[in-house]
Amino acid sequence: MKQKRFILQENELPTAWYNIQADMPNKPLPPIHPATKQPLGVDDLAHIFPRECCVQELDQEHPFIPIPEPVLEKYRSYRSTPLVRAYELEEALGTPAHIYFKNESVNPLGSHKVNSALPQCYYAKVEGTTNVTTETGAGQWGAALSYAAAVFGLEAAVYQVKISMQQKPYRSSIMRTFGAAVTGSPSMSTRAGKDIITRDPRHPGSLGTAISEAVELATTTPNCKYTLGSVLNHVALHQSIIGLEAEKQMAMAGEYPDVVIACFGGGSNFGGIAFPFMRHNLKDGKTTEFIAAEPESCPKLTRGEFRYDFGDEAGYTPLLPMYTLGHAFKPANIHAGGLRYHGAGMIISQLIKDGLMHGVDIPQLETFEAGLLFARTEGIIPAPESSHAIAAAIREANKCKETGEEKVILFNLSGHGLIDMTAYEQFLNGDLQNYKISDADIEKTLQSVPQ
Repeated sequence: MKQKRFILQENELPTAWYNIQADMPNKPLPPIHPATKQPLGVDDLAHIFPRECCVQELDQEHPFIPIPEPVLEKYRSYRSTPLVRAYELEEALGTPAHIYFKNESVNPLGSHKVNSALPQCYYAKVEGTTNVTTETGAGQWGAALSYAAAVFGLEAAVYQVKISMQQKPYRSSIMRTFGAAVTGSPSMSTRAGKDIITRDPRHPGSLGTAISEAVELATTTPNCKYTLGSVLNHVALHQSIIGLEAEKQMAMAGEYPDVVIACFGGGSNFGGIAFPFMRHNLKDGKTTEFIAAEPESCPKLTRGEFRYDFGDEAGYTPLLPMYTLGHAFKPANIHAGGLRYHGAGMIISQLIKDGLMHGVDIPQLETFEAGLLFARTEGIIPAPESSHAIAAAIREANKCKETGEEKVILFNLSGHGLIDMTAYEQFLNGDLQNYKISDADIEKTLQSVPQ
């Protein structure tokens, strides 16, 4: 009988996160102060983020960082997540490729986001913080942060992208269920939000607007820290638990991936699945290909420019070295709300510069077609974000069908789509469309980037 699922025992779970910065031949450039243009240190970042997260953010020395026992205890309640051989999908495609997926949708909150929410809230609690705030797009990160804040006895305030709040109302209900205050962004509750609405009263919101409001709240509220669900280095570090488990599980399956794929918004789930395997390319001569699947409507990896840019629309964050479409970029209202971000993380951007990975753009309709096929073969309805990874995996599997190559493809199923059914309903009714940004529009939004 073919074995389909591979699960680690509790005593086999990783006890340290993997920090790829230590092994990169070219380290990421540092974040810099927007006024002085000087590199920022831990003390500079710690007025926004929990201090230990700042230490991890800038650590380019230690390849493995121990997971605190209270965080490990919470991980043990739902990890490991299964590695699954997608036999039915392979059969439907008629491909000789072997397709595996890491199923993060079985996490308590339905996505990978809780892997970083727990340590961020733990570190905030340890240093005496009472309140945390954040932004969220489709709501997976906001839900995870709200839960983690409740676990560690913190008050949480979440700014959710306004259009995503309208598209996915139950995600904000989940956040409120865990005790968080949820506000649609842009809002009139912050100076940044008021300025954005004044410029554009019908602004649908973006992750950039929501970050601006959350950072403003963190810096103007006593004993409050900002937490982030993607983009920054320490978030990818926490998510490496995914790939570290997958390494052991692929060994249980007796195979090693030729291709590793994940959807891409800011880089957290991509880094989580990819970085532990990329370590073996960097140190052991492996030749695995790494593919980040982003929306065609938000193509920072393939059509953005490598520049120092703000991580938010109002310009409150440090300047980050990233592939960017410009922090004033207003993304199309696609249903993959978690991928509607203008820039890529610093580590990802450096890896792309060095040719160690690459991005692909996936049209919205192709992602839903892939999501339907996956649901009908594997029995899991994927989040619209995750469907980008599925679509990219299908492309690779179809290439194998054409060439006869028996490649091993691994992708991260970052979350389920059970709260995204309005999106599937619109697709099934023929009410969705593709969005493709023009070169002229990209050139225009890049003008917002500081010189």
